[in-house]
This record gives sequence, C-alpha cells and structure tokens, in this order.
Amino acid sequence: MKDFSKELSFRTSRSSGAGGQNVNKVETSVTVLWNVAASEFFTDEQKDLIQNKLKNRINADGFLFLTVSESRTQLMNKNKAIEKIIEIVDKSLWISKKRIATKPSKAKKQKRLDTKKKLSEKKENRRFKF
Repeated sequence: MKDFSKELSFRTSRSSGAGGQNVNKVETSVTVLWNVAASEFFTDEQKDLIQNKLKNRINADGFLFLTVSESRTQLMNKNKAIEKIIEIVDKSLWISKKRIATKPSKAKKQKRLDTKKKLSEKKENRRFKF
C-alpha cells in the first residue's frame, strides 16, 4: 500500500445531512482529487491498470475524485477521504489469479454415471408394465 497522499488536492463544500444550522455555514464536505497520469509514485503499467479499473471514477481531465461528507468536521472527512482513496487505488492494483481449467477425475465421472443409472432404474420401476 503506497502512501501517495502528498499528490492529493482537496476541495471543500457545504454538505447536506446532520448538523443543524451549522450545515448552512460551514464547508465540511471534502472532495479529494488525484491526477493519475501525473503521479510519480506509480509505474506506467500501474497507472494504466488504475485508469482501466477506475475509469468510471476518473473524469475527462484524468482526475480521480471522491467526495466524503460522513462526519460533521472537515478534518475527519479529509482523513476518511485519504483512507478511502488509498484503499480504492490499492484494490485496483490487485491482479486476480488466472483460473486453471481442470478435468473431472475418473472416479467423479463413474460416480455421476452410477447416480444417473440408479435414477433411471428408479423411474423405470415406477412405470406400469403390461
């Protein structure tokens, strides 16, 4: 997990929700912006991976953005935003293992055939014979 928080920029705005009259006066909502292409912490391959996996969160200018307004204070929202964006980028860098296709064993094939045979015999025995 790389800490690229030095490259992040922040914007504040008035948030909705709990806070009473304070909501109308104080800018507690925090939007964190990060320019993926200009990052010095990641290689070009990692940047491409981030841009492909998070393309729905990256705007036309190439900024990854995230808005947090969970808390009543700007500082807590800023800390949560940093944690979340680092977590999102970390998850996007994870590459899943390729699945190796395997064939069923002889015993499994035989068991499947045996159960099919038993079921067909059971159904055959239910029939009325003249």
